[in-house]
Amino acid sequence: MAVAQTAQLTSPRRAAVSSAIRVCPGPGFAGAGGGVAIATAPASAAAGHAVLSRLSATGSTAAGATVSSVNEPGKLVTTAASEAPATPRTQGSGQRTDGGAVMTAPGRGGIMISATGSMAQGLEAEQTGPTGLVTARCAEPGTDFWFVGPGQQSASDIELALMDADDQQADAQVTALTDSGPLLTSTDTGVVVPAHAMVTQPLSQLLERSRFVALHVSASLGRVIAAVRETSNGSQPGGWLPVTEAPAKRFVLPGLPGTAGARELYIVVPGASNAQVRLTAVTPRGIYQPTGGSGLDLPGGSAVGVPLPSLGGIPAAIEVSSSVPVTAVVTVPGGAAGSPGAFTAAAPPVREQGVMADLPGSAGGTAELVLSATAGAASVRIAEATSAAALGSFPSRVVQVPAGHTVVTALRPPPGSAAAAAFAAVITPLTGSGPVYAGSVISSASTVQSILPVASSLTWVPLPTVHNTHTAVLP
Repeated sequence: MAVAQTAQLTSPRRAAVSSAIRVCPGPGFAGAGGGVAIATAPASAAAGHAVLSRLSATGSTAAGATVSSVNEPGKLVTTAASEAPATPRTQGSGQRTDGGAVMTAPGRGGIMISATGSMAQGLEAEQTGPTGLVTARCAEPGTDFWFVGPGQQSASDIELALMDADDQQADAQVTALTDSGPLLTSTDTGVVVPAHAMVTQPLSQLLERSRFVALHVSASLGRVIAAVRETSNGSQPGGWLPVTEAPAKRFVLPGLPGTAGARELYIVVPGASNAQVRLTAVTPRGIYQPTGGSGLDLPGGSAVGVPLPSLGGIPAAIEVSSSVPVTAVVTVPGGAAGSPGAFTAAAPPVREQGVMADLPGSAGGTAELVLSATAGAASVRIAEATSAAALGSFPSRVVQVPAGHTVVTALRPPPGSAAAAAFAAVITPLTGSGPVYAGSVISSASTVQSILPVASSLTWVPLPTVHNTHTAVLP
């Protein structure tokens, strides 16, 4: 007979963040340049430290060579990464498919950020490309990653990078779906990722002739960081597909800019059941169903593209509701050279605060923040920091977002700072604010280069309630 719960133990409901890891695949990847930008919004001015180190091509029980060391909480810190040395292309673990063997080779590039203390609190890390503009967020280790986007017809080269930031090797599995359905023999099981290393897999042959593609990466041992690069020209850097949320029946894709051009929703239905999907656009004029976004019947086990012509030139967030779990990404014209577009992915609302690490000054481009309130009205405070002045050094401002609306606000260097210098910004939902979804849009010469959904940059993590009970050990 089960023993009933007898008491609830008093315990703290949250714990301060004391360490964090982020990994950036881009710097040095495939011989490309670029760098890393770090900004934090810590809860206190206590000591903190962050070390940037290279990933290994072959693996190591310890972190690789140190690129730089950072000890400036609350400020923007940028670090250039030199081109990674060439590595031999050798076959690793891969399963033979209908299109041939999926090859695994030592990776070229990749930077790991290991932060402690105040440098771990409110941490945001972003990678920059050869032009100095941000190309993607640096992800944290996990066991489950989803990517959705254009297929091989739009991106002749599609490459998967798998990274391990821990002291022991990890094993990963890769599954692909396309507009033709599941690739039944594409499950790539037992992909070994050595400790502190990066491995890559070229997927173009596997995904040949696909129009739309979805990739699911899961770790069966340890933790990994996954990244996908797509380019239409092997000599150009191309773009990084954003990690999108795991399949769900409801989610929001924030940050669509007000630039002209076609929008397309790439959506995957991973289960066997068909999906009935409804799209809702949250715009400056309110909420409505965009043309092509109502009554979508999508087949199970496939990746699909849905044009959204009525959203061209309209800043917005897209809310997706489905009868079965799905996930998605939206593309707009733009992106780095060779990229099939600029992407935004499904993301949760900002909780506690969100940090944007590397925003361009007037010389490097422009940046704007797209804020959407899908339910109640939202209020957020925006503050800036630079490489010379920490958060709190400049006046902040408050932006109000009416319920069911989207508001766009420009992000500019703070008054008194160098107008051409890069800067960081922090958005904080105020007390009583409804859920707010945010995306930063970085442009150059009126072309969108990247869209980054603003992630929550936490200084604390919630703790589960502890109960005094024996039921957990009973059969």
